[in-house]
Amino acid sequence: MNRSRLMTIAAAAALVLGPLAVAAWMLRADDHAGPCLVFGTPVVLPGIAETSGLAVSRRTPGVIWTHNDSGNDAVLFALDTAGALRGRVRVPIRTLDWEDVSAARCPLGDCLYLADIGDNKQIRARVRIYRVPEPSPDESLTAAPDVFEAAYDDGPHNAEAMFVAGADLFIVTRDRTGGVYRATIGPSGSRDLTFRRIGALGLGAVTDAEAFRDGAAVVVRTSHEAVFYRTADLVRGANTPYFRVRIDGLREPQGEGIATDGRMLFLSSEGRPWNGGGWFISLRCELPQ
Repeated sequence: MNRSRLMTIAAAAALVLGPLAVAAWMLRADDHAGPCLVFGTPVVLPGIAETSGLAVSRRTPGVIWTHNDSGNDAVLFALDTAGALRGRVRVPIRTLDWEDVSAARCPLGDCLYLADIGDNKQIRARVRIYRVPEPSPDESLTAAPDVFEAAYDDGPHNAEAMFVAGADLFIVTRDRTGGVYRATIGPSGSRDLTFRRIGALGLGAVTDAEAFRDGAAVVVRTSHEAVFYRTADLVRGANTPYFRVRIDGLREPQGEGIATDGRMLFLSSEGRPWNGGGWFISLRCELPQ
């Protein structure tokens, strides 16, 4: 059987199995996580089988950005808050291991920071962070990015989580301790960054982190929980969260991304070969301020 025929069959199977997978999830997954209620049903994301980071748009209300992990084209996917695809925007870069996306203010206004920070073998002397003006979902291509070459002050680390608060960029390592590293983009606009260790969260296998819109707090996720911290506490080396939400009862295939917008918490998960796409779940939460 030729390749095109196989691809046609696979696509048809994905269309059938995607809804079946959602139905199976509804029969066995919890409809809540702590103070959060599942809003709607999980959505299969065709074409985003390895969804990694999530970021709530600052430019376009109701839009959430995601992307595929390494080995895929550099494309930003715009979703609405229910997980429906709103657009695809190509980024003119070649990434090695793109693991996260963060939305934050920048000198140009609203920007997206793309974290090419994955390093499973811990051999990369330098990682890269790209910054682009946040596009509209209906654009086809972003502007040429600013490129930041970054290194850790204590040697290579594997990481999948980055968040931005003001001029500060934070990376949380994926290991047994969740080391927190901080670098600051100075007024000179230097494109060389050094991330210095400022603490550890005591979390294993962190897959994403995203700051709240005002930068005062951040949510960090693992496969099992979403953990909330005050940014000022992390900066001074403290690692006591102000809130935790268990999410493993949601039965994600492989939990990856997280983002928050007020009372909404958004989660994404890599898919399985049989369902043709990643998963997206929206939660409505009563979170402490």
